[in-house]
Amino acid sequence: MNISRNAVLLGMVVLAGFLSGCQTMTPEERRAADTRTCMGYGFKPNTDGMAQCLLQLDLDRRADMRAFEARSAAMWNQPVILERHVVVERQ
Repeated sequence: MNISRNAVLLGMVVLAGFLSGCQTMTPEERRAADTRTCMGYGFKPNTDGMAQCLLQLDLDRRADMRAFEARSAAMWNQPVILERHVVVERQ
């Protein structure tokens, strides 16, 4: 059961990272949202657990951004191949 609970927790953190990337938030708003998220997981303010939770949320967000940038670069930096089919009819 611990494995499934951890998977759900990780999924929620990743989802929070994706959702926070979809909106324009000030750093203060993002920190407040991250703090609320970590408190929702049961972490108490000003503890090592809270600091680790906030750090993990930030690292996940940065990893998501790097992955997005890598996918975008791979998609847009590819050569464009145009094919032109010529149909020749015999008479």
